[in-house]
Amino acid sequence: MTLVAAAICPHPPLLVPRVGAGEPVAAREPALAAVRRLRAAGPDLVVVVGDDPEALAAGSLIYPPTAVGDFRGFGVDFRVPLGPGARGAPGGAALPLSLAVGAWLLAEAGVTAGRRGLGVSPKAEPAEAAALGAGLVEAAAAAGERVALLVMGDGSARRTPKAPGSLDDRAGPYDAVVERALATVDLDTLLSLEPGLAADLLVAGRASWQVLAGALRAAGTGGWASDVLYADAPYGVGYFVCLWEPEVPGDGVR
Repeated sequence: MTLVAAAICPHPPLLVPRVGAGEPVAAREPALAAVRRLRAAGPDLVVVVGDDPEALAAGSLIYPPTAVGDFRGFGVDFRVPLGPGARGAPGGAALPLSLAVGAWLLAEAGVTAGRRGLGVSPKAEPAEAAALGAGLVEAAAAAGERVALLVMGDGSARRTPKAPGSLDDRAGPYDAVVERALATVDLDTLLSLEPGLAADLLVAGRASWQVLAGALRAAGTGGWASDVLYADAPYGVGYFVCLWEPEVPGDGVR
């Protein structure tokens, strides 16, 4: 099987301990657990997918292993390279926040597989995002690689009055739909998420989840099971952590 697993994680900068400065971020350990299980699937390549404001014009951007996540904008002199063995020194392409947090998760979880980043425009249409996911699977198949996806994305940032975008009554129901879709591997629901509403609700994961849905549709081999490790809205922002794995015949998962 070309696509061996997918982990879905949020990307608040506080997830990185050096940035969080002791803040007890409840999603951190579940996210690391999900990425360790991604590592255990034995991929040859991990593609980190996430929102990328720099991709607005092009629709998407590819980041090489030498690209670097830089957290100085959050008051911490800390850099993390995307690729294993790459150095975190200045000079490499700058990763967007979503991929920078993903790079930290991969490093912290001890992932040694090859890496690539896919930055997706937050304005990408569902069909466009799905096509990007299908392209990842097709490229992996052509190269004979076992690929895993680390999909970074936050739910609505308007869940409470003190949330970054203040309260919007549509935010809770929206995130509930997303949570159910992630928990049941409901590709149709993920692909039906509308870009305009996601933008209104400050959702930083809609396009990336649709890349994932497109990848699974293209993989087209057997069923998939989801294990939800975390779902909550600390700081008024929806965070989801789950792992998608192929169902194994006879394992009792249906």
